[in-house]
Amino acid sequence: MILLARLVAIAIAAGTFAFLFINNSWRLENLFLVPDLVLCALLVAGALLPVRHAHPVLLFGFGYTAGVLSCSVASYAVAGQLGAASLLGAIAAAVMSGLLWVRRDAFLRPPAP
Repeated sequence: MILLARLVAIAIAAGTFAFLFINNSWRLENLFLVPDLVLCALLVAGALLPVRHAHPVLLFGFGYTAGVLSCSVASYAVAGQLGAASLLGAIAAAVMSGLLWVRRDAFLRPPAP
């Protein structure tokens, strides 16, 4: 489970970071610049941490990512467009946070002696 979470986290972070370059979104007018950079940092940090620490960081990171990307989807919808990449990322983040929440007991148990 944690390997899948790490892979999805890196994929979403890389896609979001690449999107900032592809669409020239490094402008101060971009309301999503800071939230996008924060979600990238959270997901990459969670993917690189040891398992015991990765789980809570990834759980929080995926929840944060689902919220940011949901707002992005809504901003596209208001403009009459479909933000397919944001929608896919929001769904993936929501699913991963749900899976990590369901499996939280496996990561919160103290290590066996």
